[in-house]
Amino acid sequence: MMVPPADSSAFSPLVVLELLPDTKQEAITWLLGRIREPQETGGAGLLVEQLGPGLGAVEKENPNLFLVGASRERLLSGAEDVGLFKEYSDGSMRGFTCSNKQHFKDFQGDGDGFLSMAECQHIIKHELDTLRAKDETHVPGYSHAKLYPGKSIIRRLLSKGILIQMFPLHQPEELKRLSFSWYKKVKLSLQPLDDIRRYYGEGQALYFGFLEYFTFALVPMALFGVPYYLFDWEDYDKYVVFAGFNVIWCTIILELWKRCSASLAYRWGTLSRKKAFEEPRPGFHGVLGFNPVTGREEPLYPNAKRQLRIYLVSLPFVLLCLYLSLYVMMIYFQMEAWVLSIHDQEPSFWTAVLLFIPSIIYAVVIEAMNLVYRYAAEFLTEWGKTLRCP
Repeated sequence: MMVPPADSSAFSPLVVLELLPDTKQEAITWLLGRIREPQETGGAGLLVEQLGPGLGAVEKENPNLFLVGASRERLLSGAEDVGLFKEYSDGSMRGFTCSNKQHFKDFQGDGDGFLSMAECQHIIKHELDTLRAKDETHVPGYSHAKLYPGKSIIRRLLSKGILIQMFPLHQPEELKRLSFSWYKKVKLSLQPLDDIRRYYGEGQALYFGFLEYFTFALVPMALFGVPYYLFDWEDYDKYVVFAGFNVIWCTIILELWKRCSASLAYRWGTLSRKKAFEEPRPGFHGVLGFNPVTGREEPLYPNAKRQLRIYLVSLPFVLLCLYLSLYVMMIYFQMEAWVLSIHDQEPSFWTAVLLFIPSIIYAVVIEAMNLVYRYAAEFLTEWGKTLRCP
């Protein structure tokens, strides 16, 4: 979805919240109030406007579409909250702080243009994800949607189907400029990784950076390998030489990519960001308590209960999966030995066809088990990552 046109006095919308079309009004009023509520009283301190008919072309007939943005000052304080690293005036990368904002490179005036589109949207999403319940027992108008102190409000609304989706908005003009410099004109140059990073974020920029790097890394392998396939040499040592070259070159390009990616990560401020304390996952639940490591109030879960979940549920399930895998594999070996014995006694066309049956059955069973394992793994991961030790 593109950003709808707005007048100069309106805030810049960054994220869209889509609620159910028939969401009860008391729930909408409560949610918007919590989003607008100042941080000092437990809110997100963001700006929200309802997307109406006059604010852009919307194909859906859902009236409960809300644009979420923030003032420039709120975005800067949010950059400090998420531990955003920016280039300092001396060329080093430092965690951004509002008190020293004038000493950061590219910070001019009131900071307009200092944060990229991706950084602004990351800040908005972070603030919405960390919006947590206080003394509410349930979502207003939905008695079945229970709320617990310290639990993420947005995640609860998503799990109960009240909030359909939350997604970032495109900026048409910036997207047009990026597409023109990236792929809409013929040129012999590298990809504009810095522009990609400013619009889509560091993860996407690193992805396309790796694709570009890997494409060039394949050129020496192609140049070295073409003569081996053009000429029909009878000496099989050529395959040994080519295989050895591939092993050495693969090791080299991986080590060089580590240096290249580390350089990009440092330049973009993500390498040092790992050292900062991360906010607890939105899915963590428990009683709010004091974290002695970060010095902040966070939802805590008793360590004893967490260990019980691991040793009484997760560990037995993993052992059961290993046993089932071994059992299925042994059945396959027995079936294969039985088919081979029949074929050896009376070889024929049908016994030759029968030789493929155990492998086909085994492949089908493996695919079915993979589906079950994947569902179980996702369930246990979601179930386990809601725990946070004190």
